Amino acid sequence: MSILEPYEILRRPIVTEKSGAQSDTLHRYTFEVDLRANKTQIEQAVERVFSVKVLAVNVMHVRGKVRRRGKVTGRTRGWKKAVVTLQAGQTIQFFEGV
Repeated sequence: MSILEPYEILRRPIVTEKSGAQSDTLHRYTFEVDLRANKTQIEQAVERVFSVKVLAVNVMHVRGKVRRRGKVTGRTRGWKKAVVTLQAGQTIQFFEGV
């Protein structure tokens, strides 16, 4: 198993209407993460980068979509999504006001 740095694990935040509503009411934040990262590594990365306490991490693989250019069909790259639940009262300032 390779050792990943916290900033390698957390690729980017996912900012959508659904993730915004979840962050406001349920204290859940969504990130695109490295395909090699597991739940424990994701939890530790969020705690180190944002200085918060994580209660739960839910992980899902998002399959790539089928795309076509003329006669050639292919598939976009799949990625991994993590939904991180924080303790009540804690927030990630990066997501505030978006």
